[in-house]
Amino acid sequence: MQSGKMRKQGMSGKRHLGHGAGHGSGRVVAELDVRVGVFRQPAMQTPVLVLNASYEPINICGARRALVLVLKGVARTEEEQGAVLHAARMRIAMPSVIRLLEYRRIPHQTRALSRKNILLRDRNSCQYCSVVLTAGELTLDHVVPRSRGGLSTWENLVACCHNCNRRKGNQLLHELTDMKLQREPRPFSLHTSRHIMRMIGSADAAWRKYLYFEGEPAA
Repeated sequence: MQSGKMRKQGMSGKRHLGHGAGHGSGRVVAELDVRVGVFRQPAMQTPVLVLNASYEPINICGARRALVLVLKGVARTEEEQGAVLHAARMRIAMPSVIRLLEYRRIPHQTRALSRKNILLRDRNSCQYCSVVLTAGELTLDHVVPRSRGGLSTWENLVACCHNCNRRKGNQLLHELTDMKLQREPRPFSLHTSRHIMRMIGSADAAWRKYLYFEGEPAA
C-alpha cells in the first residue's frame, strides 16, 4: 500500500510540472516530491533569496520551491546552505540563493493581497502579542471585524495567533484595554519587500552581498 501511494505521488508531481519541463527534470522533481520526508518540513520551508537574471533581489521563497525552479531549469543555485537532499537517484544541494536564468520584469506596485503576503509583511509574528510562529500556527484577523463592517484589505488584515484571535473576538480595539496593534498595517510594497529581505538576510553572509547593505541608507 505504501509503495502504491508513493507511485501516485510521483505521478502527480510529474503532472504539476506541465509540458515546459524536460522528461529528466520531471522525473527528478517527482522523486523529490516522494522523498521530501527525508528532511523535516521546516528544512524545506527555509527561506531562499531569489535574484532576477540581473542579480537584483526580487523575492523570497521556500527551499522546496527553489529546488523545483532549479531542477526545471528556470533558475540556478548561486549560494548553497550546506545541507544536502538525498533524492532517489541523486544528491541535491539545498540552495540559499537562486538566480532566474531569464530576466523577469517586476512591476513597481503593491503585491497581491494574500495570506502568504500578509504573514510575510508581518514577519510571521502575531500583531497583538508579538509571538513568532510558523505559518500553520497563525491565522488572519480583521482589525475591524467583518461582522461590524470590516473589509478584507491590507489595512484591516493582520497576522494573529489563535489565542489573541479568540480573545479579540468581534470586538473593536478601543473596546479592549489589554490588546493593541504592534504596528499599523500597511500595503506590502516593493520597499516593504526589500526591507524584509534585508532583515531576514542580515545575519547570512551568503545573502548580504546581494542585498546592497553597503552604500545604501537604512530602509
